[in-house]
Amino acid sequence: MKKGDVCEGIIERYDFPNKGSFQVDERKVTIKGALPGQKVKYMVTKKKSGMAEGKVLEVLERSPLEDVEPTCPYFGACGGCAYQTMSYDNQLKLKADMVKALLDRVLLAEDSNSKDYEWEGILGSPSQTAYRNKMEFTFGDAYKDGPLALGLHQKGNFYDILTVDGCEIIGADWSRILTATLAFFSGRNVPFFHRMRHEGILRNLVVRQSRANGQFLINLVTSTQWDTYGFDVKQLLQEFVEMLLELEKSDAFAGSIAGILYTENDALGDVVQSDRMELLYGQDYIEEEILGLKFKISPFSFFQTNTGGCEVLYEKARDYIMRGSVKLDGDKTVFDLYSGTGTIAQMMAAVSKKVIGIEIVEEAVEAAKENAKANGLSNCEFIAGDVLKAIDLVDEKPDLIIVDPPRDGIHPKALEKILAFGVDEIVYISCKPTSLARDLETIIRRGYHVDKVCCVDQFPRTSHVETVVLLSQQKPDDTIEIDLDLDELDATSAELKATYQEIKDYVLKEFGLKVSSLYISQVKRKCGIEVGENYNLPKSENARVPQCPKEKEEAIKAALKYFAMI
Repeated sequence: MKKGDVCEGIIERYDFPNKGSFQVDERKVTIKGALPGQKVKYMVTKKKSGMAEGKVLEVLERSPLEDVEPTCPYFGACGGCAYQTMSYDNQLKLKADMVKALLDRVLLAEDSNSKDYEWEGILGSPSQTAYRNKMEFTFGDAYKDGPLALGLHQKGNFYDILTVDGCEIIGADWSRILTATLAFFSGRNVPFFHRMRHEGILRNLVVRQSRANGQFLINLVTSTQWDTYGFDVKQLLQEFVEMLLELEKSDAFAGSIAGILYTENDALGDVVQSDRMELLYGQDYIEEEILGLKFKISPFSFFQTNTGGCEVLYEKARDYIMRGSVKLDGDKTVFDLYSGTGTIAQMMAAVSKKVIGIEIVEEAVEAAKENAKANGLSNCEFIAGDVLKAIDLVDEKPDLIIVDPPRDGIHPKALEKILAFGVDEIVYISCKPTSLARDLETIIRRGYHVDKVCCVDQFPRTSHVETVVLLSQQKPDDTIEIDLDLDELDATSAELKATYQEIKDYVLKEFGLKVSSLYISQVKRKCGIEVGENYNLPKSENARVPQCPKEKEEAIKAALKYFAMI
């Protein structure tokens, strides 16, 4: 087997996200986008010792899970909704099995304290079509030097764009906005922003819609290169607004337009951000309602993209909180970390003395403050900043912590600070199971027990899934089996921040170096950390003691800094 070879194989194993694999002799072959049980023809794209990667060229035999025909006209060409050939029951089963297998590798490990955790399966989304409340459409061309397109990236292609009017996970009004916008700028020959040459104007069309009242918030994102191409930007934007308002008046348009915005973005990367934003029409927000609470959603606020699924998710999180050992009877303080627009925080405010939310996006924090005021909640405080740093600004100590981090999970140093509070319970809401599994490994090592786990599907037809976990601190009468190195008994208060084994593990993971306890104690002494009087000293007076190499010394120092020992 070599790169470029065309081969065949049957998918034996399936991992998050959307990766199938099987063995060829002694080599594991991983193929993204292949479902378990499929027989595929694939091309080898990468080859390493013991493993290879492949690209699906053709599905020769369908998976037993594929029991329906796709109904979307863009299936196969569009990079989204890969699960359309499975009934919804099979989609849920595959996602639940995938997450459980991933978590079991951590929670059922020999040294885990959570082998008895309760698996509650998966909860489905109330709607499987037209469930999206936000989409970021991209301007580009359907093929090199082709006509202007507006939509989503084609499958396996970073540059070519597929105009997806009629997409089934958005409503009909969305398609009308999409096609009308494309026709408007195509008719005026406005060029799209080329991501390689950094030339052009049109970048994105970001659309949000409220389920509560059907109102749209439409945001046009461009570069600032209008003058380069001789366009009168003010006149063109005015005509764009007039076009959308005429569309709103048509009998076919069921919703209404709350606001139209214009955002300038000159970033070189393919990211939607605001260098400057201007309100062209109406208001710069829409209002949504979740579990009886109202929320103002601004253009760049984080809000779950499936409103109905969001209610299922937060109901499960609230259920875990209310059924836990920490009784929220109005005298407890709750931390809501990575709080977005404050949905969870406000959900818990009625049964808490105080809820403190921390969120890095300032616009979302301002929206959270306004939302709390609109909902008549006076015991919510929201802080703008990175959790890693902002958590140090809080004087209160929490009784319960809720975390809902981004896809990459919790920064290791932030996680250490969170765990240092030693709260009785933590509720972890995750949108990426691999990040969750990594963080849980650290959390249970710090004495927490995984009590319950439940998945919630917010993204039907895709491989993505949310997971809610209830964790409790081990009680004093709990029995924990540990392997204790007698050397660790000779430890100072500084050393208790991290064991020798934890330092070894960190150095191996981050630097790929194996270090001995002797080397660690030598570096500790150099850094002024008190080490046990006789710890790792030579057994005889004339014994030759190996000295820690410079490279390993620097790695150990990095570990000591990581664990806040120096």
